Amino acid sequence: MQKRTHSKQNLSPDYVVGLVDGEGSFTVYVRNPDIEKKVARRVVVEPKFYIKLIERDKDILYALRDFFGCGSIYFQKDNRPNHQHCYRYEVFRWEELQTIIIPFFKRHVLKFASKRHDFEVFCMMMELLKKEAHRTEKGLRELFKLKQRMH
Repeated sequence: MQKRTHSKQNLSPDYVVGLVDGEGSFTVYVRNPDIEKKVARRVVVEPKFYIKLIERDKDILYALRDFFGCGSIYFQKDNRPNHQHCYRYEVFRWEELQTIIIPFFKRHVLKFASKRHDFEVFCMMMELLKKEAHRTEKGLRELFKLKQRMH
């Protein structure tokens, strides 16, 4: 098996911003506090930054993981007609989101207004999570309300 190695200099901050503007997503799953929990999902709140690309472009995701020095890459099988298998680069650890991803995109501003808006809401939600707002009903409702403002 061949080991993948990529150099951080393969990607510039401007390239990363463009890639995320086009293909990236800042999202937070927040369990709806008004719906009874019927699913066995233990997670109440789950923030994520991810980029999904078709299989032949997966090397860009490995370079992106090297660029940020964090995150994971997953294969995403898609058997729907007219769809291709994809790979997904994802950062979901709260500490990495707070110390690596958010500071990068505060320094290197996203160009698309809609993506910038989602990032700003994502940052507000991460601040609330840092204060453990998700542990109270009031805080969970506030997080859920903010989530509704995202694309």
